[in-house]
Amino acid sequence: MKRIDFYLDFISPYAYLAFEKLPLALEGLSYEVVYRPVLLGALLRHRGQLGPAEIPGKREWTFRHVEWVAKAQGVPFQMPAAHPFNPLGLLRLAIACGHQGLPNRYQCETILRHVWCTGASADEPARLAELTAQLKPLRNPASDEVKNELKAATESAISAGLFGVPSLMVDGQLFWGFESLPMLREHLVGEADTQSSGD
Repeated sequence: MKRIDFYLDFISPYAYLAFEKLPLALEGLSYEVVYRPVLLGALLRHRGQLGPAEIPGKREWTFRHVEWVAKAQGVPFQMPAAHPFNPLGLLRLAIACGHQGLPNRYQCETILRHVWCTGASADEPARLAELTAQLKPLRNPASDEVKNELKAATESAISAGLFGVPSLMVDGQLFWGFESLPMLREHLVGEADTQSSGD
């Protein structure tokens, strides 16, 4: 069984799209997905880059594009009331929910849909409190322990060569972006065929 490390930040609409379509992309394959929340802003700063939403023109195009992709892919989608927003509370909540800081698919799905399916403010304190009550984290998301785990996870992602989200790592190879899902599937199918032919 292959392990796929899925690095995501809830601020990224492409991470949401990739999350929603990943099961279809991997249909019929044997795999385990480990979800790893990281701070996209720190990845971009390390590479000396701005996020798409911080660049005039590219911001408007990105929002048009993700809305089109979501409709074409049949994925429920509604832009949050403001973007960019501060994702730290959501990232820390995800880490606080997961065993050893690794949230499961349900927890990630709940947070992503909180952001991308309501049209409301993603980081509004009252909504974040409601989301926290719904998910019942194992630890306090505001604790130093959780904050340090998010920082360490982001630093580890940087050391692994990541430069953005969504990023998927398997067999030491990086697959970046929503558009990489077919490429990821082709890699996994090829690996499965190679193993079968060696039996």
